[in-house]
Amino acid sequence: MATLLIEHAISDYQIWRAAFDRFSGARTEAGVTRERVYRPVDDPQYVIITLDFPASERASSFLRFLETRIWSSPQNAPALRGAPRTRILEVSHSAG
Repeated sequence: MATLLIEHAISDYQIWRAAFDRFSGARTEAGVTRERVYRPVDDPQYVIITLDFPASERASSFLRFLETRIWSSPQNAPALRGAPRTRILEVSHSAG
């Protein structure tokens, strides 16, 4: 399993959320098995997203899709402020 971690500033959560929801089908087609959206308690204009995939190659492929088709287009990412920070993670230890 691999997790795509995405962090970025946003200008408006409701607008961002509507855009995120529009691409739920793309996430399903890409193989996302679980998704979570976090907002720091001290910064409502920031989101942290985790997307789980069965393999790191699928996470890498979806990241390329985000970079070329979503984040590069103001219409597809209307509330995005600045460049997202991303990492692809693999579990090295899990407890509980």
